[in-house]
Amino acid sequence: MNKFLDEVIIDIASGDGGNGALAWRREKYEPMGGPAGGNGGRGGNVYLVATRDMRTLLDFHYKTQFEAPHGQKGGSKNKTGRAGEDLIIKVPVGTVVSDVNSQKVIADLTSQEQKVLVAQGGRGGRGNATMATPTHRAPHHCEPGEAGVKRTLRLVLKLIADVGLVGLPNAGKSSLLQRLTAAKPKIADYPFTTLSPNLGVVPAPYGGDGFVIADIPGLIEGAAQGHGLGHKFLKHIERNRLLVHLVDISQEDILGSINIVNKELAAWGDLKSLPQIILLSKTDLMLDEEADEKVEMIQKEFPDSTVFGISCMTGSNKGLDKLKKLLFTEMEKRASEPQHEFIAEEDEDALPKADSSFTITQEKNVFYVQGQRQERLVAVTHLKDPESVQYLYTVLRKMGVIDALIQSGIEPGDDVVIGGVPFTFGEDWS
Repeated sequence: MNKFLDEVIIDIASGDGGNGALAWRREKYEPMGGPAGGNGGRGGNVYLVATRDMRTLLDFHYKTQFEAPHGQKGGSKNKTGRAGEDLIIKVPVGTVVSDVNSQKVIADLTSQEQKVLVAQGGRGGRGNATMATPTHRAPHHCEPGEAGVKRTLRLVLKLIADVGLVGLPNAGKSSLLQRLTAAKPKIADYPFTTLSPNLGVVPAPYGGDGFVIADIPGLIEGAAQGHGLGHKFLKHIERNRLLVHLVDISQEDILGSINIVNKELAAWGDLKSLPQIILLSKTDLMLDEEADEKVEMIQKEFPDSTVFGISCMTGSNKGLDKLKKLLFTEMEKRASEPQHEFIAEEDEDALPKADSSFTITQEKNVFYVQGQRQERLVAVTHLKDPESVQYLYTVLRKMGVIDALIQSGIEPGDDVVIGGVPFTFGEDWS
């Protein structure tokens, strides 16, 4: 059985940039020539791409962690490392993407192949060939690659359907969807039969484009406040251009049933403003004269809506042809209406940040410096080369690490550990 999932949380990470290389030209008559270390490759970006091939977010129930490949380290002979391959994550058309931490909406993907960058890969670090300057022609150091972006996203699917079928439970929506389209929703004669939205395409009578119709699960009183199942599914009506409101004609209080649903629509972003066709279903359960009287009564109560009776019983065609013709006419009227589409102009959280923050912890005479940038810097330092180590001290001082160690009470001779590498704090550090 296919399950419908319309809201998930995923963790994504773009690739880290590759480290720069520390290398030298080695030629026949110049075994230790100038700097020749190449730059590291860019880390892979992470994109979300909308596709109509997916109808649900169910795939993300089984996989919630996504990471793009890292860039490769620079090579000798000034060779740039290979960039990390971009990661493409496919989501259904109609997916709204937001950042869990900031609560900001990043994108509303409402068209096929619409694409949004959600995490940019880190830049590759410079090799010593690039870091050479006119005054420092042979640097013995290189740069670490820039860390990628890690973030948590919320994906919310709002179905893209032209027409939405609404009504109280057991009003006959699933049966109508089955008669109008090739969809085969489960149908039974008890409330809350439909536990997830069903989509179907109504084919055009003479070829050409049809339209998408969605059977929205039955609403109950208080649905907009979270009662029953309605709170989960009201969002799927927001994109509809037209509502078909089904009401069981055999019940005693037809008007009351219509008002319950309209009240819930109005309480959820004023969905009541969407145009409605009111269908009195199950007309096969009574005489034609009695059904016509009820249709006339409801039409007087809702003069701005088209009201008529319909039967979806097998073998009956009452009202179906009229409904199809009316729906195609309404779709033609609204064909030029623009579909909502949104991608945030500025999504700073998708861009790598030069994070030099760090923490210092102490165990007796050992001080541990923990920080992503600091640890990556140590990892690319040639620790047996005095000039490289001096460059490391200089950068750590600029980051504020040295002053922070002194304020923490470090004394010459104490040990400092950064990224698992021990150093002895001396007078030259300050």
